[in-house]
Amino acid sequence: MAGGEPVPPPPVGPEGPGQVPYGYPGAAYGGAPAPGYAGWSGTAPVPSNGLGVTALVLGIISAAVFCLWPLAILLGLLALIFGGIGRGKAHRGEATNAGQALAGIICGVVGASLGIVFAVIITLT
Repeated sequence: MAGGEPVPPPPVGPEGPGQVPYGYPGAAYGGAPAPGYAGWSGTAPVPSNGLGVTALVLGIISAAVFCLWPLAILLGLLALIFGGIGRGKAHRGEATNAGQALAGIICGVVGASLGIVFAVIITLT
């Protein structure tokens, strides 16, 4: 190719890439990564976001069904527990949804508070 045009990459066969021609990255090392290059070592660990999601779902349900005050209080407390554990996992780097866990804590507090207020109103009337 004349005029300094870039050379297209080699084709990839059904069995995977073939021998890397001279001039491509890694070609000086027989197709292996250059020394000092970590390369791809496999898949990254999957974050465990289940507790944050659970806290958010329980908190939303708790706030939505506050008229069923015993259930709302129970679900709100569970949302607080799961949200706290989920935030701890997010701070340790085991999860990636610290915001969802926090939203679950907030919704759980709101739901439990509404359930308590509704229970007080019902018992006083």
